[in-house]
Amino acid sequence: MVAEDVELLISYFALSGDVYPLGSVEISPFPFKDRVEAAARAGFKGFGLHYEDTMATQSKIGFAEMKRILKANGMKYLEIEFLLNWYRNDEKRKESDKFRRQLFDVAAELGMRDIKIGPGFHEQTADVPLMAAEFAKLCQEASVYGADIVLEIMPWSNVRTIETGLAIVSEADQPNGGLLVDIWHLARGGIPFSDIRKIPTRFIKAVEVDDALKVPPVDDLWEDTIHHRELCGEGELDVPAFLREIRAAGYKSVYGTEILSARHRKLGLDEMAKRVFDSTMAQFAKL
Repeated sequence: MVAEDVELLISYFALSGDVYPLGSVEISPFPFKDRVEAAARAGFKGFGLHYEDTMATQSKIGFAEMKRILKANGMKYLEIEFLLNWYRNDEKRKESDKFRRQLFDVAAELGMRDIKIGPGFHEQTADVPLMAAEFAKLCQEASVYGADIVLEIMPWSNVRTIETGLAIVSEADQPNGGLLVDIWHLARGGIPFSDIRKIPTRFIKAVEVDDALKVPPVDDLWEDTIHHRELCGEGELDVPAFLREIRAAGYKSVYGTEILSARHRKLGLDEMAKRVFDSTMAQFAKL
């Protein structure tokens, strides 16, 4: 694979400015048009959305203008984040169901490559039959909008191994349902990159690349993930090795770039976009 054959998607928080997941504010201070144009200038073909930011933008310019901006800038792939508690049977599920309907409303307006969903945070075990059944329902609902549902493996959750994630998506067995494989989560979860080959190609629905120090600079994994990720090649992970395993597993679609960094998010839009694009593409050139 040569770099010219690769298409990249810039994840929401890699180009949203000085905001971060579950912070006091998650809406970007930069106008939507400026962000999309910066992504296009850098070379990205995909753009990550966040629901609250999307609705704040929609209230100002409307979905039709958002769609025009994305098309005018060659954005072929869209993703939106982040649905939690989609499998539960309690009060949290009521809020989750409301939110999933809102995500589907956005998908109906803008079109969506995938909708990112999370496992159970700070839960030790996964009820695989329950999660598989609910995952299947979610995929079936999303299929109406042409969107994939991608479940992210996370080290602080009840889906912290490839085996657990694969058990859920394979039991659900939906054509638009699979896993999101992020290099950071595998590294921090102690999962060898070679284990990616255990995943059948059809269940790798999304991939995200970034970098990190081998030893976390802080004790709390959540603080580490939202403030201390590095640009590809500026950390100590073997990004080319990760990409080789993803390639060997048969993945051939767009690659997400999820840079969550307290330093990076304070840069200007063009510098943020260019640094993410150039550093990521440099890793593909090493394959």
